Amino acid sequence: MTNTDELLFNPFAPGFFEDPYTQYKLLRDEDPVQSHPLGFWFVSRYEDVSALLRAGLSVEMRNLAEGPFLDQQAALTPDGEPGALNLSMLDRDPPDHTRLRSLVTKVFTRRAVAALEPQIAALVDAALDRMAEKGTSDLVEELAFPLPFAVISAMLGMPPTDHARIRELSGTLVRSLEIVADDDTMRAIAAADAELSAITRSVIEWKRDHPADDLLTALIAAEHDGQVLDGDELVAQVVLLYVAGHETTVNLIANGVNALLRNPDQLALLRSRPELAPNAVEEFLRYDSPVQQTRRITTSPYSVAGKEIPPGTFVLACLASANRDERFFGPDAADLRLDRAEARHQVSFGAGPHHCLGAALARLEGQVAISRLVRRFPDLEFAGKLEWNGRINLRGPAKFPVTVRG
Repeated sequence: MTNTDELLFNPFAPGFFEDPYTQYKLLRDEDPVQSHPLGFWFVSRYEDVSALLRAGLSVEMRNLAEGPFLDQQAALTPDGEPGALNLSMLDRDPPDHTRLRSLVTKVFTRRAVAALEPQIAALVDAALDRMAEKGTSDLVEELAFPLPFAVISAMLGMPPTDHARIRELSGTLVRSLEIVADDDTMRAIAAADAELSAITRSVIEWKRDHPADDLLTALIAAEHDGQVLDGDELVAQVVLLYVAGHETTVNLIANGVNALLRNPDQLALLRSRPELAPNAVEEFLRYDSPVQQTRRITTSPYSVAGKEIPPGTFVLACLASANRDERFFGPDAADLRLDRAEARHQVSFGAGPHHCLGAALARLEGQVAISRLVRRFPDLEFAGKLEWNGRINLRGPAKFPVTVRG
């Protein structure tokens, strides 16, 4: 008989960062729609998660009922003013979400993204040259982080900035997407939000004087011409695009390479069948999701798997658990299989109105980076212990030492 404590979703349990999937499986099997004592609900099976994402539930914190998550939101905005991400499309319901998303959708079409492939390939090859010269290096530092950071910076038309500081602030800010347990972390998130917003405001002012054919100029023009964005909304969208434009892809690339090195038969398969690269990316997304959970807020009673979630409830839909659900992906769902036909049904990019705007870009970056890496370096291997970043939601390697022979 399973201990009751073992059934609780507990990201603070020893070993969770190294392997959250054992806990997810237990929840899928024993308590797939869990009312958690901390005041949220946790949904872990594929069909339930997929339906929830498409159900048109809210993402706006103002719809929360009284409780710990409403208190957490207040702690993140100590002066009462909404932070950057609170005004972004990520945290808005229609019609605001529709209005904000429409401003940037055309930049992320498949055709527009496909046109970036030569630039992405050049950036990858330059990173691989550096790795070959060093012999031993950190995959995150040399490839997984610089690539998406450079691409989204170029798309936005960002001027030269303190990349190290931006990365530090971004890493702190994305902790607002997690279950935060301590006051110090809450204060750090609020401070990072304020500093990153201030940096973004200065960049916007610079761009007003230096317009160009880029996304940031287009967003500024939309604000001026149609009064579509107010000043705070403009800052919020830029912060979101900057942060989301690289944070998740870092994990896709690093998690994918980690999966290959731990499954040498699949690494050999990708090298022998390079045409599998697009489907391999879908399988990397499924096998070790760059974003582990997403959240919704009920505005009316919501029924799932025979349980009713009351209105005003914070609901965590566990994307990573859904992607390993044997009920949908079969008995080998816990295995990496690059030729898996149903891999494209992964929910790592969400679904419904909030399906990830940058999905096509992330797929392309992951495909180009990983396929060129494994083709360039037939002797790629670990050069030390991989260290996880300690995040519950945007889980990925922080340090990933590898050795190559270029």
